[in-house]
Amino acid sequence: MINFHQVHKAYRVGGHDIPALQPSDLQIARGEVFGIIGHSGAGKSTLLRLINRLEEPSGGRIQIDGEDVTALDAAGLRRFRQRVGMIFQHFNLLSSKTVAANVALPLKLAGVLSRSAMEARVAELLARVGLSEHANKYPAQLSGGQKQRVGIARALATEPKILLCDEATSALDPQTTASVLQLLAQINRELNLTIVLITHEMDVIRRVCDRVAVMDAGVIVESGAVADVFLHPQHATTKRFVLEAEQVDEDERHDDFAHVQGCILRLTFQGQATYAPLLGTVARETGVDYSILAGRIDHIKDTPYGQLTLALTGGDLEAALARFTAADVHMEVLR
Repeated sequence: MINFHQVHKAYRVGGHDIPALQPSDLQIARGEVFGIIGHSGAGKSTLLRLINRLEEPSGGRIQIDGEDVTALDAAGLRRFRQRVGMIFQHFNLLSSKTVAANVALPLKLAGVLSRSAMEARVAELLARVGLSEHANKYPAQLSGGQKQRVGIARALATEPKILLCDEATSALDPQTTASVLQLLAQINRELNLTIVLITHEMDVIRRVCDRVAVMDAGVIVESGAVADVFLHPQHATTKRFVLEAEQVDEDERHDDFAHVQGCILRLTFQGQATYAPLLGTVARETGVDYSILAGRIDHIKDTPYGQLTLALTGGDLEAALARFTAADVHMEVLR
């Protein structure tokens, strides 16, 4: 659906070119939820805004649904943008207009629907985001979560094929964030929309995305399926994001393990293997004792996963490691 071919972007500041995105290749499949994560200044917002040419690329080629959007003229770009919805961090609603009028704005600008058809479309969109009873309220009368739902309804008004989310949950509390992410996942399933979202929170990626790209200093340093990147991070930046999501300090974890006896390994379970009684079985069969040093059981989108860091002592260690290797788990020996 979205293809970047050596796309790069630099800003002219004080007579110098400041690179925001290094030459990058990126492919986003039709109908998937694709996350872009990075700290402030990593270049993720620039990359997102290049998709609908809110930022002009300094070079490279961007293809959307088979069309070279870098070659579009002003009229072609206006038509193309009607197929791309965008949700903003701070909602960007017009305070002087009602909820219904905010949602209707893209339809008025497009100028293709009659008044009655427009009213029906707005009613349909507000029902989809659960705000039918708030149609005649103004943004100041809404909570943050409700404002973002209005923003989502407005972004869907022209029936786009792509939905861009610019830190869509950063201004929301955790409970509201969860409900907005659930709504985005539902929209993705029901409308088969391609959703691209940027965030600095790994938990947002884990909850809703199919694949993810990790950015650092304008470079895509790691990308892949969320489960692979989240559970087996390779780049130092990705590892920091995962540790932040676990609320664990890297130095503290290292210090804790330095005083632990035995073989230390990390087991990663996915799917039904998450709930299998593997530890007890291996301990009985091989006579090893184990201590759980760290652990988590949760979901990556709809898939359950578990990750345990263990210290093994006594018994037949080699047999235990062989048993773990043969099971439906990923084993990493840390020490």
